[in-house]
Amino acid sequence: MTAPSTIVTQSKTPAPPAGRRKFPAFFIVVILAVIAGLWVMQRHKAAAPSDAAAAQTVAVAKVVRGDLSQFTTLTAEFVPYQNVSVHAKEAGYVKVINVDIGDHLKMGQAIAVLEIPELNDDLKKASAELMTAREEVKRAQANYEDVHLAYQRLTAVAKANPKLVAQQDVDTSRSKDDAMASALSAAQKRVDESEANVGKMQTLLDYASITAPFDGVITRRYADAGALVQAGTASETQTMPVVDIAEDDVLRLVFPVPESAVPVIHNGLPVQITVNALKQTFPGKVTRFAGKVDVATRTMRTEIYVPNPDGKLTPGMYATVKVPLEQRQNVIVVPLQALSSGETPTVMVLNKDGVLEERKVTLGLETSTQAEISSGLQEGDLVVTGSRSNLHPGEHATGKIVELPSYE
Repeated sequence: MTAPSTIVTQSKTPAPPAGRRKFPAFFIVVILAVIAGLWVMQRHKAAAPSDAAAAQTVAVAKVVRGDLSQFTTLTAEFVPYQNVSVHAKEAGYVKVINVDIGDHLKMGQAIAVLEIPELNDDLKKASAELMTAREEVKRAQANYEDVHLAYQRLTAVAKANPKLVAQQDVDTSRSKDDAMASALSAAQKRVDESEANVGKMQTLLDYASITAPFDGVITRRYADAGALVQAGTASETQTMPVVDIAEDDVLRLVFPVPESAVPVIHNGLPVQITVNALKQTFPGKVTRFAGKVDVATRTMRTEIYVPNPDGKLTPGMYATVKVPLEQRQNVIVVPLQALSSGETPTVMVLNKDGVLEERKVTLGLETSTQAEISSGLQEGDLVVTGSRSNLHPGEHATGKIVELPSYE
């Protein structure tokens, strides 16, 4: 009885190994399926960055036409349109002075009156000489008329009765007539000379009243009432003026143009003027220029007339003048940020399909913010203005248009 049970036990013992051979095969299939799924997911994850890169947003600017100008900025100074020191024509004492610094005058308005006693005396003397000369003319006229009448009568008798009058008497009468005519002419010349002398004295006396030579402002006063001023024509000493007067309703803006910019200067050239003291910028035009380069400074004096009716501009103020050197009109322009560096510049263009292209371009005039494109671009193209370090031709991108800087 014991032997059969032992045999049964031995026969059931090998069954478990048969079951373990089927279990691993099922898990192999599952593992392979998981691996395949992970591989597909990995492929999707790897593809995702590429799609994101293709859809990245880049800053672009639209290529347009505009006017470009290249400028140079020069320092200028306002000076009066006219500026003179008013001197006395004749030496004298200041009797009255009517103006002071800052006063605005009209042409012909009195500045000062001088007291010149010597001229008054000279005028009286000249007037007396004129009266004497006129009396001499009257006497000479009377003498001439008497002698001339006698000569005419004698000549008439001699013609009517030649034997009644000797020819010597006729000749003597004619000589007296000629002498009286010469005396009358000499007397008349003395009258003319006397009148001229009186006129001269009167003119010099008129200079005792010093008047403004033009509309302007008194910038300095040198003399007070009672002061002795010398004649402005005196050469032996440095004479002192009475006042300085400047015309300030129109000012000259003077600036030196360097030799390199001289060829572009011409009358009527439009410029831009900035007065920093007033924080104002306004347009102007070149009015005149020297036409000669100063050999010491290698610059040419150039002027702009600037109206100053309200007196805001003051002589001596500084300003800057923006002078155009070269200009281009209606040309294709791009911002400098769109250009690559190097001898052969390129731009990155975002085409109509949203694909980036790299194009070679030919440059023309360049300013501080823009450049002229002679070839390589057309109006309406979109050019990348931002960094191109992560961009490559053939990639897809979305453009965000940025505003171009204003064209000068």
